Amino acid sequence: MKRYNAIFLVLLMVFLGGNVYAGKKKRRDVARYEKRYQDPVIKEMLDRDKKILKEERKKTAEIDKKYKELQKKKREEKKVLRFSFEGIKKPASPNVFKQVWHFPPVAQYLTGTCWDFSGTSFYESEVYRLTGQKIKLSEMYTAYYEYIEKARRFVRERGHSVFGQGSETDAVMRIWKQYGVVPFSVYKGVVAKDGRYDHYLMYREMKDYLDYCREKNYWDEKIILGHIRMILDKYMGHPPEKFEFEGKTYTPQQFFKEVLRLNPDDYVTFMSTMAQPFYKLGIFDVPDNWRRARDYYNVPLDVFYGIIKHAITHGYSLVIGGDVSEPGYNGFEDAAVIPTFDIPPRYIDQSAREFRIYNRTTTDDHGIHLVGYARVGGWDWYLIKDSSRSARWGKFKGYYFYREDYIKLKMLTITVNKNAAKDVLTKFK
Repeated sequence: MKRYNAIFLVLLMVFLGGNVYAGKKKRRDVARYEKRYQDPVIKEMLDRDKKILKEERKKTAEIDKKYKELQKKKREEKKVLRFSFEGIKKPASPNVFKQVWHFPPVAQYLTGTCWDFSGTSFYESEVYRLTGQKIKLSEMYTAYYEYIEKARRFVRERGHSVFGQGSETDAVMRIWKQYGVVPFSVYKGVVAKDGRYDHYLMYREMKDYLDYCREKNYWDEKIILGHIRMILDKYMGHPPEKFEFEGKTYTPQQFFKEVLRLNPDDYVTFMSTMAQPFYKLGIFDVPDNWRRARDYYNVPLDVFYGIIKHAITHGYSLVIGGDVSEPGYNGFEDAAVIPTFDIPPRYIDQSAREFRIYNRTTTDDHGIHLVGYARVGGWDWYLIKDSSRSARWGKFKGYYFYREDYIKLKMLTITVNKNAAKDVLTKFK
């Protein structure tokens, strides 16, 4: 019996956790927060290292500041090689030139749209020549849709097509054929209060977005173009789909066809390069020809220059494009010439021209509208309507005087009505 009592007591102790037998409550562990103990040796070492880092950062900041100031000073003191125009007999003013009718020069400000301003100005002159109408057209309407088409090709080529601010003159007519065009009074294409064109932030935003799409391999054309439109609308405003002009309602396409009445097939572009066969159609191989158009008429230099002179002296203006980075190109002088220290005039020929194209000292920088001709000091001079800032540094705001040597050596393309080059075009099959 005693044996069973002992077993019962053991089981009871197990059941009650031993507390009954011990005559005490079970002890429970208690958690609490305490301030973290930091080892004094480790703290001393960390403090020493942090002090060293702080001193290094301070030293680096002082050196960075020093070099930033040096770079700023270098930029402020930077000199460019100029040609002294002393002794050069220039045209006295734009009034010296026999001119094709054109609107006064318009500034492009902080944009890469010289192709647009020069091309639009050219077609405004053509509208007047052909119809007698003086209609100021919207440059930014064209630029808006050119960005759309650049983005479209960027998507379809999976990022291998150039998306930049620049383009070629042919872009103007291509956009008008597809989207039409509107008067400047209908769409100014700028929302800034000062009315000045500034595409710096707009272009950067579009480029960053497209680069992101390329990085992530996102190529939904509808979504991407919709986003590009939102960016354009933000900075430029949305172009009109219909508008009133002289008491009648037009779409941009109707306005182009019914009012301007320009035939896109009447305009051709010439180049002159030994890199491709003469009297053949070829590609103008520069980044701004992002469409990779291959319909440039390639002719020898003497023919190229002959087209320019014949056209402007027979009532046709032209768009010309080429290099504007030479010592003889000076906005303060309103003029562009080739100095003899570059190359004497008698040595300017096809090979000299090609050498500069080959080594890239002649590049596709700028598009301009050639609107006048004069013979001064034994030279051919050409009046240039220019949208750039440098054309506003001199006496004649928005104009340059180009001497014939500069055009022969540094200009790369010309766009003109085909009737001004009929004899040359017969040599192309």
